[in-house]
Amino acid sequence: MAASSSSLTAVRSWRTAFLTLRDETLTSPPSIPQLVQSLIFSHSHSSLISAASHLPAHEVTSDLLFLIQLVANASQFQHDLVPTFSNTCRLIHDVSHRVSLDINTSSWALLLDSSTKIIDHFLAKATSSASLYKPTLECLETLRYLVSENQRKCSLPDDIQLVNVLLHIIARSHTDLISLYASSRNQKSAIEMGKKLQRNGSFWEVLTASFTMLGELYSRSGSSFPVDIWQSTIQVFRKMMDLLASKNMVVEDIIMSRFYSSLLHCLHLVLLDPKGSLSEHVSSFVASLRMFFVYGLTSGNQVMCAAVSSKEKESGSPRLKLTLKEPKRTNSTPYRPPHLRKKDNLNTRQAKALDPQSSSDQISSMVDVTSSDSDYSDSDGSLKDINDSRCSKIRVSAIVCIQDLCQADPKSFTSQWTMLLPTNDVLQPRKFEATLMASLLFDPYLKARMASASALAVMMDGPATVFLQVAEYKESAKLGSFMALSSSLGQILMQLHTGTLYLIQHETNSRLLVLVFKILMLLISSTPYSRMPGELLPKVILSLQARIEAGFAFKSDQTGLQAAAISCLTTALSVSPSIQVKEMILKELSTGFVEADSNSGVFLTLLQHCERLSNPTVCFEALQALRAISHNYPDLMLVCWGKISAIVYKFLREGNAEVATKSWKELAGNTALFVGEKIVTAAIKVLDECLRAISGFRGTEDLSEENFLDSPFTSDCIRTKKVSSAPSYGPRGPEDAKEETNTFPSGLQQWAETIEKLMPLILWHTSAMVRTASVTCFAGITSSVFFSLLKENQDFIVSSLISAAEHDKVPSVRSAACRAIGVVSCFQKASASAENLGKFIHAVEINTRDSVVSVRIPASWALANICDSIRHFVDDVPLKQSTDSETNFHLVDLLIECALRLTKDGDKVKSNAVRALGNLSRFVRYTSSCLDKKPVAKIGFSSTCNQVTMLPARNDLNAFDGGVIPSSYPASLKDLHWLERMVQAFISCVTTGNVKVQWNICHALSNMFLNKTIQLRDMDWAPSVFGILLLLLRDSSNFKIRIQAAAALAVPEAAVDYGKSFPDIVQGLEHVVENLGSDSISAPSSFKYRIALEKQLTSTLLHVLSLASATDHKPLKDFLVKKASFLEDWFKMLYSSLGETSSESDVVGSDSVGNQKKEMIAKAIRSIIEIYETTDQHTICQKFKKLNNSII
Repeated sequence: MAASSSSLTAVRSWRTAFLTLRDETLTSPPSIPQLVQSLIFSHSHSSLISAASHLPAHEVTSDLLFLIQLVANASQFQHDLVPTFSNTCRLIHDVSHRVSLDINTSSWALLLDSSTKIIDHFLAKATSSASLYKPTLECLETLRYLVSENQRKCSLPDDIQLVNVLLHIIARSHTDLISLYASSRNQKSAIEMGKKLQRNGSFWEVLTASFTMLGELYSRSGSSFPVDIWQSTIQVFRKMMDLLASKNMVVEDIIMSRFYSSLLHCLHLVLLDPKGSLSEHVSSFVASLRMFFVYGLTSGNQVMCAAVSSKEKESGSPRLKLTLKEPKRTNSTPYRPPHLRKKDNLNTRQAKALDPQSSSDQISSMVDVTSSDSDYSDSDGSLKDINDSRCSKIRVSAIVCIQDLCQADPKSFTSQWTMLLPTNDVLQPRKFEATLMASLLFDPYLKARMASASALAVMMDGPATVFLQVAEYKESAKLGSFMALSSSLGQILMQLHTGTLYLIQHETNSRLLVLVFKILMLLISSTPYSRMPGELLPKVILSLQARIEAGFAFKSDQTGLQAAAISCLTTALSVSPSIQVKEMILKELSTGFVEADSNSGVFLTLLQHCERLSNPTVCFEALQALRAISHNYPDLMLVCWGKISAIVYKFLREGNAEVATKSWKELAGNTALFVGEKIVTAAIKVLDECLRAISGFRGTEDLSEENFLDSPFTSDCIRTKKVSSAPSYGPRGPEDAKEETNTFPSGLQQWAETIEKLMPLILWHTSAMVRTASVTCFAGITSSVFFSLLKENQDFIVSSLISAAEHDKVPSVRSAACRAIGVVSCFQKASASAENLGKFIHAVEINTRDSVVSVRIPASWALANICDSIRHFVDDVPLKQSTDSETNFHLVDLLIECALRLTKDGDKVKSNAVRALGNLSRFVRYTSSCLDKKPVAKIGFSSTCNQVTMLPARNDLNAFDGGVIPSSYPASLKDLHWLERMVQAFISCVTTGNVKVQWNICHALSNMFLNKTIQLRDMDWAPSVFGILLLLLRDSSNFKIRIQAAAALAVPEAAVDYGKSFPDIVQGLEHVVENLGSDSISAPSSFKYRIALEKQLTSTLLHVLSLASATDHKPLKDFLVKKASFLEDWFKMLYSSLGETSSESDVVGSDSVGNQKKEMIAKAIRSIIEIYETTDQHTICQKFKKLNNSII
């Protein structure tokens, strides 16, 4: 009863006090502080707290908001206002922890505004009175508590308001921070600096609280913050970090550790979701973060921390626990486990919470977001251990921020490599070496080493792959006082290799070792080994091989680590082939198979791990490594064939035995079979690569040695196409070409063994993955091998491909079959067998209608190759007349209709369809009766023209049904408009297709122009076609398209073949050549084609100028007169370039090429002279005659 009476009295006093305060403020009170003090704070603090607990929440909220607004808006900020502010903050803080205040958006804004004014007042006077930091902390803790209690009610605008308040507080503290450091600039040691900072400990706690709250807000709502808020936050961090870096003094004590921890963790949360560019901030952040790499590792830190701790106890300055409470131990206290210590601490806080007098002294802690329950475990038995753990967390946080910066702006971060990575003596432990490798190698705490490894892996990924290609290693003796970037990067890469390989050999922690393998894999992929010491790559390979041989002590992680090590080895074997590596493996193979000693080399180690079928993961990775050797070092495969063939046969036999012993239901539900399937597929891919290497496979046999590209100006610009599916052979010289059959003994025996022994086990395998890999093997056969095989083996290959393409139900198998058909159809003798050709066309045509695009793409590619093969066969045989074989016509008609249909498909299919039409348009020939007639409108055919010769004659060939193509024949066209449809398809594809389609259109038009039976001058569509080529030549941003367009314009042999378009072509070519120097290169990849474009344009312009004298077109002649000055300078430039080329070139035959170039130039000049003579331009004519004489 007494308690109830006391509560009623407290409630009555509360209401009376606040009602009186409201009434008094309506008049003109003498002083707000006096009024508040007399009405509110004249009551005891405990009575106010007790009253608030028994009042309605909305009433308490209204009264407290009125109070803080009244106090904050006081007009006269005098010294006597400080107690009022302090009492107000304390009251609101304690009440908010006992009463659930009714906070909405408007009241939140009012509370933030008033709190900001009060905090500003405290911070302005705190330099003269450190006690004012305590109410400041109480204000912050109140805001934080209200946010945590009302998370569901807090909207995004509410969070943004609080962020702005916190940024304002932090920015407001910068001035005090500068003065604090300035007053300490004459101190000579970090310990003295630490003592100075300790006297201002509460100031750092204010900053700690601010960054902690800011981090919590970004953790909860940061992804929704607008860009300007994020940018303002970055600017605040930039100023703070710059100040830390400028003083270059990081203090190691408890208070500062809390501050650094909250600062770095908050920065991490802000950088996780970048909303703008960080390029202008990266270098500043990196410079500041590097200081924390060795935090807690410098000498004397334990003594300093102990001294700071004792000094803190003596000072007695008010201190608010805003991070996880530090455990304190004394020798007299018995040991208690962590969970009991935590429970005791909680009970103590709850007991004190019941005592209103002590509530403000025990404000609930702001939890350190980097801490966990395990941070102070049983092993933390001393103050030193606790300090070391705390310091290690700060090092980890700094390294994590480095990783965040790299991920946020990887391009800008590349400039920081020299700051973060060592250039020498990486294995020498240096305490103050602030590099990531030093942390990875020497940090005593695993978490810091793990963080360093993770950051290094992120740095090595992304743009670094391109950035590091400029690296070049030079010996230290050759480096001067200035080190170029390429040399610095070369030194860094050497140190990274040294440190990483050391860790691979000596590291004992499995988790860290996995990260180290990842770093090494990225490092190998990014290093330009051709610019590094020759022994570096073999060293990497041998180190990995030694680690694989030694094995790993961790039973649980042994498979994963073995697989990671072999995967690294695969990466090392997959980089650009090295002569040193080739010699190393060759030396091993010359002795390894014979001696078979325990010190086996790389190849034998991989073979041993391939045979471990009990460990599928390691077995698979070993097969991948063997495939890399086969691809990169094909010259070694002949020696290894026996071993590889035996291993593959073992896999196939074991796989088939496993499948044969299980029912369909068991196979469907057995996940272990998938592992076996994966291994069998990998083994077949090794077999495929090995067969390609032994056979000398260099890609699909190229049939496109086009005459329209044969020009003395372009002969030295032919680029060798690199085929990814072909092994990486070295450069081919003349001697290699002569001895190719000796170097590669055709692989006939190996292919015969594969077809007879291995293929029957896999072509009809139950696994689609295995069938796909087996069919893909045929795409690597060469024509020399194919036609050297027995007839039954050839028929086996053809029948297998046709069966897979037509009857297999899995798209990937049909796709592989079409790809292989496209390869075999390119063999020059393949088109001579009409039986096989008909089967190929039928199988491919079926697959061009497939609903799966991944099938239509290789089918269309095979279709274009078949058309190309037929066209070459036609060109190789003299054209004769015949009167038979309607069947052959239908075959070609099928190709035309199929290709026209595919021009309406996607770009990848469309480009192949266009190429097919170009090949078809070249070899289809009109009969003489057709050429004698005038063309009809829009088509160029006579109405009486009804015969076209399509295929060549061969007197010794039998009928089509006998298996070979018969003599050429005339056939009546079912659709006389096929040529118009082709042209319409080309025009349509130019506007809708991508760059590859446009390139193929130029190529196809070149083929069409080469058909002598098509009279371009009589075709109504000719101006449109020439206009397309001129448009692509002038406007395309792709240099390869422009080269092909210029080459196509050079195909017609006479001016009359260009028809009415000839003047436009001459003027267009001249304009492009004249303005070529001002063209901007939009894509860096186009730069390498610029010279080729210049030479092709030169060749084409010389060609059309040499034909210009045959025209009577007056505007063209006037144009050439107008451009006489440019043409004169251009011819002089060409002639001078011929002299430079001949003086620099020692290639055999260069004189004949030079003479051909001179002849082309002279021929064009003579044609120009004739034009100037007919236009009475005698002065110009004399200049060109003089120029012509100098060339001759």
